Amino acid sequence: MARHVVVGDLRVQQTERKNGRRSWTIVWPEGTAALKAAHTEILTQRTRIGELLGQISDLQDEWTEGAIQRITTGNTTLKQRVRQLTTDNRTLDERLKAARSNLRFQDRRVADLEARITEPAPKS
Repeated sequence: MARHVVVGDLRVQQTERKNGRRSWTIVWPEGTAALKAAHTEILTQRTRIGELLGQISDLQDEWTEGAIQRITTGNTTLKQRVRQLTTDNRTLDERLKAARSNLRFQDRRVADLEARITEPAPKS
């Protein structure tokens, strides 16, 4: 006995076999050309999936325990270096601010001394 179900543009035909099993057949409206295109696309996708799974397997194999340990150690060293550079940068920034403050004070002092020099001397 065959039963037809329509899904979108596709027709799915269910067939019950003598041994009690069922089978389904997709009937394309455009005929066998669309079916061949679908099979080609499925084959392409399966091939790509296989390639990607191979790449995943290769990447997992590359990370040995020693490589992971070296990367972890390197990462820790880099973090410590970043902390040290941040501290050094903060120290240099504070020194720069102090130097600028001293320069402003010295500029005012020089301007005051220049003003004194250019003032006429008091007459006695």
